[in-house]
Amino acid sequence: MNKKLHVRRGDIVKVLSGKDKDKKGKILTADPKAGKVIIEGVNMTTKHKKPRKAGDAGGIIHQESPIYACKVMLICNKCGNASRIGHKVLSNGENVRYCKRCNENV
Repeated sequence: MNKKLHVRRGDIVKVLSGKDKDKKGKILTADPKAGKVIIEGVNMTTKHKKPRKAGDAGGIIHQESPIYACKVMLICNKCGNASRIGHKVLSNGENVRYCKRCNENV
């Protein structure tokens, strides 16, 4: 499995397929080893939580579950569209990501 992701924590992405198709959100965590990301407000699941200590509240909680990173596409800051990204090296040796639609650095 590929150990590199095209998105990173803090990016705003759009979901391409699945039950949450066309939803947008911010990446909370990225797991390159599993190839998955957790997006804020996307792929919500219910979890039954048992109270562990006296005074703890138990019950049903809703939380985000991971989805595959190949199902999301980065949203460009400048053009505001979901687009593919490329990588290039600047003249000072810095690696940057750029939007392939508007050719602007991300």
